[in-house]
Amino acid sequence: MNRARLLVLNAPLGVLDYRVPQGMAVEPGSIVVAPLGPRQIVGVVWEPERLPGDEVPEAKLRPLLDVLPVPPLKPALRRLIEWTADYYCAPPSAVLRMVIASGGALRGPSTTTEYRLSGIEPDRMTPKRMQALDALQGEQASMRELAELAGVSEAVLRSLSQLGALEPVTVDCDRPYPAADPDHLDVTLSSEQAAVADELIAAVQARAFAPFLLDGVTGSGKTEVYSEAIAAALRTGRQVLVLLPEIALTEAFLRRFEDRFGAAPVTWHSSLKSSERRRAWRAIAAGTAQVVVGARSALFLPYAKLSLIVVDEAHEVSFKQDDGVRYNARDVAVMRARFEQLPVVLASATPALESLQMAESGIYRNLDLPARFGGAQLPEIRLVNLTEQPPDRGNWLSPAINTALVDRLGKGEQSLLFLNRRGYAPLTLCRKCGHRFQCDNCSAWLVEHRFSQRLACHHCGHEEKPPLACPECGEPDCMVACGPGVERIADEVAGLLPEARIAVVTSDTLGSPERAAAFVAEAEAGAIDVIVGTQLVTKGFHFPELTLVGVVDADLGLEGGDLRAAERTYQQIAQVAGRAGRGAKPGEVLIQTRHPEAPVIAALAAGDRDAFYDAETEARRHAGAPPFGRWAAIIVSSEDDTEAREAANRLGATRPHLPDIMIYGPAPAPMALLRGRYRYRLLLNARRSAHVQDVIRKWLDQLDFPRGVRIGVDIDPYSFV
Repeated sequence: MNRARLLVLNAPLGVLDYRVPQGMAVEPGSIVVAPLGPRQIVGVVWEPERLPGDEVPEAKLRPLLDVLPVPPLKPALRRLIEWTADYYCAPPSAVLRMVIASGGALRGPSTTTEYRLSGIEPDRMTPKRMQALDALQGEQASMRELAELAGVSEAVLRSLSQLGALEPVTVDCDRPYPAADPDHLDVTLSSEQAAVADELIAAVQARAFAPFLLDGVTGSGKTEVYSEAIAAALRTGRQVLVLLPEIALTEAFLRRFEDRFGAAPVTWHSSLKSSERRRAWRAIAAGTAQVVVGARSALFLPYAKLSLIVVDEAHEVSFKQDDGVRYNARDVAVMRARFEQLPVVLASATPALESLQMAESGIYRNLDLPARFGGAQLPEIRLVNLTEQPPDRGNWLSPAINTALVDRLGKGEQSLLFLNRRGYAPLTLCRKCGHRFQCDNCSAWLVEHRFSQRLACHHCGHEEKPPLACPECGEPDCMVACGPGVERIADEVAGLLPEARIAVVTSDTLGSPERAAAFVAEAEAGAIDVIVGTQLVTKGFHFPELTLVGVVDADLGLEGGDLRAAERTYQQIAQVAGRAGRGAKPGEVLIQTRHPEAPVIAALAAGDRDAFYDAETEARRHAGAPPFGRWAAIIVSSEDDTEAREAANRLGATRPHLPDIMIYGPAPAPMALLRGRYRYRLLLNARRSAHVQDVIRKWLDQLDFPRGVRIGVDIDPYSFV
């Protein structure tokens, strides 16, 4: 090659052409350094015909500066970048940025200096030094990362280093990971599990595209089954990717994995230190990282010899990214498997309706595990009609749940209460003037968090201390909490069972894998009697002594304008119900509702999943909703409301009129102000045959908007706020 066309990480730059200096070897996929004015930028060499652009005269080409010492991106990964950008109407540069997710990994082998406690305690202690010494027990990281962990300044740590309390350690950035052994543990499977495992093993050995829907009830041993396929991949010396929907699930999964394979897998998620990300990225690109367990972003890493993808809890909404490149990792995982020609397993006890439809049409191979492993029985499910059995005034738990909680505590068994609402109360107001405490940046109420003594916005992260007096009328000590959050339910349980050990489990309390691991260890050791949690507790956890699940408000998920509300409610409640009775003792589930006649609630009570999915399928078919039709959203936003509204109206006025696409709006978004930006939405409802992306691109390309206006496109949206 004597010239190269680059895809760079900066979307506004488009594609750039360069000259390849004599003696420099590049090929499509090579990661290179190129000049741009006085700066240097990183780009990836691409096939020119796949990146359209004007041909730059040879005389104007500047030479490439360097080829970085990492393997070129494989053709299958380049095709995935192109497909993701095309399908989700995103710049290819934005997708490429997810692939090159660790800039430090591109510069070749190196060592770094990290620090750890030496065991020496300085003669002169300050409160900050004591805080650091307490927080950093067992930690080793860079000075900056240790400062973040300890909540102190780097100056405090530098002084501790000078006094000998912190010692430097030279670390090989590319040290190998411990090897997993596919035969570390002799696993006994039931006949049903073994039959399913054999199919997955055969698919791994065939090295061809094969999408599977692993549909098994909670406790049926789906993880053990697909672990056999992982073992088969390891025996061939190839790589495996396991996607999990929540970081909090990672630690529990890692421990099960280590028990099975004798070594922990490589992890990839947002909580990793920069040095850990660098090490993982390079091992993945080199092919030495055998099994990678990660959040959705792990899907775009440059695997050298990938042979299997598993998407665990594949129905989970958190696999859909709602900002940046708005992709669904479940669907992109299937496409990566197709480009790489390998099997992909979507595992779930409550599959998405789209996945079930793909299995019914024969596109996915459906593998069923209809019974729990080891003879454990599914729990008994009972409805508690709150119109007939209301809680006591000022409380939120019915007499039926209270009685069951007392009974389980007396037996030494564990209980779980589920309410998908963080904090103490979703709304706080002044009892005198009625002033409601609202976020300054969003059209959302501030949620009271009594554990941290803060009012918080769950959309933008804004926090403030509860005021001593109402900012509207000046009345002191006037705040009233309206409605329940998990902290309020925990207080109610503490009043009912003062001797009970209660754990509140939310993304606030389990914000890191380490906290999640500590919670799991306490629960398994019997140090927790009652768990009160949000959707975080609906999946992945296995506590044999947990025999009671109480759903505090089954109707909550049916509120609002979510077009998948019934399906999501069914999935969450069925999943949390599945936490009960997973051991030898039978389980019981009590569901509090004011609408026992609602189809989703009735289906849960009857344990009739098929009836619910059949009814939901017909409703979707009638409405032309996925999987029988297609949705896309266009979100117009600006820091100026008038500017956003005018831009949205211009967009609406130029809408295309097509027989197979209906366009609704523009209208103010339900969350009309988000992170300081005013928002308007248009919704497209199209037939499956419509080329929605082409229509949207052509529509948007004909308009120019002010610099302050952002246009976001969400294909297959899951959030309608």
